[in-house]
Amino acid sequence: MSAVLKAPLVVEFPFTRSLGPVQSAFLTALRHRVVLGVKTRDGRTLVPPVEYDPVTAEEISELVHVGITGTVTTWAWNHEPRRGQPLDTPFAWVLVKLDGADTALLHALDAPGPDAVRTGMRVRIRWAEEPTGAITDIACFEPYDGDESTVTVHAGEFEDPVTGIVAQARLDYTYSPGRAQTAYIKALAEHRAVGERCPSCQKVYVPPRGACPTCGVATSEQVEVGPGGTVTTFCIVNIKAKNLDIEVPYVYAHIALDGADLALHGRIGGIPYDQVRMGLRVEPVWNEGGSYPDHYRPTGEPDADYETYKELL
Repeated sequence: MSAVLKAPLVVEFPFTRSLGPVQSAFLTALRHRVVLGVKTRDGRTLVPPVEYDPVTAEEISELVHVGITGTVTTWAWNHEPRRGQPLDTPFAWVLVKLDGADTALLHALDAPGPDAVRTGMRVRIRWAEEPTGAITDIACFEPYDGDESTVTVHAGEFEDPVTGIVAQARLDYTYSPGRAQTAYIKALAEHRAVGERCPSCQKVYVPPRGACPTCGVATSEQVEVGPGGTVTTFCIVNIKAKNLDIEVPYVYAHIALDGADLALHGRIGGIPYDQVRMGLRVEPVWNEGGSYPDHYRPTGEPDADYETYKELL
């Protein structure tokens, strides 16, 4: 058996979130180098503030000013900072209970090493040079042995409040498609399509998953299918996707390759979008050096009879 493929993959997208009145005040206050908490009915001050009491679920909105100095309640040393973390040198993740607060805020502590960090140590906020109204306005915490910071009364009202944030969500991982799809991908690189036949129901699945989704038994018999196929159903795409260099409108279709019992997805080209139809006979088109079909185009054959693909819609 040939080696199973694997490759590093990254999923990354901007996450846009609107803010309610409490979170809006909290982030706007950070832009002014002020930290706000929210007071519950039983007198606790929560930092970072939330809009509902985590104990009673009551809505809470009374904002209060807390200090920029505080006490480390627990910590963990980060030996290898990753992309996007607060500091690019080793640092401690710390929970800090700011003076005046009853809960702790998670952030980074800039310290020379783990021996310099301890539970109970005093710290203060190091502000970012250019505040923007985000949690990153707190650049990090730093050791501090001075007096507590001054806390004033603050209503949490600001001009030009922050009403939303955009955060970059990113996931780095290594993907391995497994034995069956490794064979499928390698065949595509040779401009072929292979599926696997279920030993029980005899259906041929493309792309193969290594097991029959109907019978639940393992599959291993490889079967070459295509290259021709039949459009079983389709849609017209009218919205241009970001980072996809395809002009709209275009057609995306389910295509049942000859010999397969499962339709795969593919773009239809070489024909006006409004002439694509169910039963259209198509074949793959490969770009030079491509490892998968760029699109499928009509073969010129007569359309397939509906009875031949009605189970593959």
